Amino acid sequence: MTRRRIVLPGIIALGSNLGDRVGILSEAVRQIRDIAGITVTAVSGLVESHAVKPQGTDASSPDYLNAVVLVQSALHPEQLLVELGAIESRLGRVREERWGDRTLDLDIISFGPLRIDSESLTLPHPRAWERPFVIVPWLQIEPDAVLAGHGRIDALPAARSSEVWDFDSGSLFGRLD
Repeated sequence: MTRRRIVLPGIIALGSNLGDRVGILSEAVRQIRDIAGITVTAVSGLVESHAVKPQGTDASSPDYLNAVVLVQSALHPEQLLVELGAIESRLGRVREERWGDRTLDLDIISFGPLRIDSESLTLPHPRAWERPFVIVPWLQIEPDAVLAGHGRIDALPAARSSEVWDFDSGSLFGRLD
């Protein structure tokens, strides 16, 4: 008997506030596309935002560029998390400070209907609903999306936030080939 692979939709948020932010995010999308078992179906435009630290917004840190990628995944979310961590490492991510400045941050936001609460992964992402730098680009590629436990993302206060602004650099999707 052949075992069927289950493919689920997933949302991955990308952020960078150090180095060549556009180049790093473009390369991250390329590398996500190269993961076996992953198909990238949409990439948002870029938005810019101030850094968020445990104590709140930090306008003295370099601003972030953020995007969201919609994927179809045959990987278990824990496997995907390992792959994303490897991409972060290859692109210079150093983990010195929680919520510190970084070359690249990749977060799984949602993974189909799955709810996970493990040591390494919580799904849906516990703070995504309140983060404009996730919700605003997500709306660009999936305006009818629902975040489990929070409803339609277009109805969330973060969807109407002035805490993010467009960053005109062309499409990351257009830079993939």
